Amino acid sequence: MHNHTNKTSLIFKETDLNKLLNLAIEAALAGAEILRNYSLKKTELIITKKNNAIVTQADYESEIAIINKLKSNTEYYVGFLAEESGKSNDTSVIWCIDPLDGTTNFLHGIPHYAISIALVAKEGTTINNSVLSKETPILGVIYDPCRKELFTSLFGFGSCLNKQKIFCSNKDNLNKSIIAIGLPSNNYTNQTIQTKIARKITKQASSIRKMGSASLDLAWVACGRYDGYIELDLSPWDTAAGTIILREANGMCEDMLQQKPWPSNGWVLASNSKLYENITEELQDILCYKSYYNIS
Repeated sequence: MHNHTNKTSLIFKETDLNKLLNLAIEAALAGAEILRNYSLKKTELIITKKNNAIVTQADYESEIAIINKLKSNTEYYVGFLAEESGKSNDTSVIWCIDPLDGTTNFLHGIPHYAISIALVAKEGTTINNSVLSKETPILGVIYDPCRKELFTSLFGFGSCLNKQKIFCSNKDNLNKSIIAIGLPSNNYTNQTIQTKIARKITKQASSIRKMGSASLDLAWVACGRYDGYIELDLSPWDTAAGTIILREANGMCEDMLQQKPWPSNGWVLASNSKLYENITEELQDILCYKSYYNIS
C-alpha cells in the first residue's frame, strides 16, 4: 500500500483491492437491509421525483447506509459519486454507487432490483504494477437481494457469482441470442435513436428482454443468462460495476459511440467479443445517423 491517504495516491496492490472489495460487499449488504425493511412496508415510503425519475426514501436511506460503511475506511482516500447525493471530492479513485437500481420494480413488488457499487480509477493509477492507460472501473459489486445473488469482480482477477467464477456466453450470431434492451419512454433524451435501435435488434435477435435494472442486465450478460445488452441514457452509477464484472468475465462493455473508455456516458453496448462485432455492424448505420445529424 502506498500513499493512499492523500489525493495523489495512485498505487493499489492485490491486498488493497481485496480490502476494498470486502468493504464494498459489506456496504451492499447494509443497503440491502434497508431495502428489505421497506419492501415489507411500502405504504410508509416517501416518493418524490428527481430529474423525471422516481426516488423513494428507500433509495436515500440505502445510499446513506452504503456511504457510511464505505467511509469507515480511513486507509484510502476515495471520493464518491452517488445517484442521490451527487459527487464529493475530486480524487484519483471514486466510489460509484446506485443504492437501488430498479426503483420502479421495487415499488411495484417486482423482485428484480439491485445495489451497485464500483470503484473507478483514473488514467495513471497503478494496479498490481500495471499502470492504467485510461480511466476504468477496477472493482465491482452488484447485489440482488431478492435472489441473494452477489456478483463481484476485481481488475485482473475475474468475476464471481456467489464466489463461483462466471463467464459470458460464446454466442456469435445475433439471431440465436437473447438481448436485453432499453425501450424508449417519455423521459428518454434520445427517443429517436433508441426507437431505431430497438426495432433493428427486435428484428435480428432471437429474443429480447426489458427487465428494468441496468446493473442486473450487465451482470446477467456476464454470467451468460443474456448474450448482450444495449441501452442509452443511463448514468455512470448504472454501468460502472457492471462494466468491470462483464469485462472480467471475458466480455465487452463499451461506449457504443466510442467516445469514452467505459460507458460512463450511458451509451452501453455489452456482449462477448464475437457477438459485439455482429451487433456493432447491425447498428452502424443508426450510430452514423446519430453522429451526422447530432439528434436525440
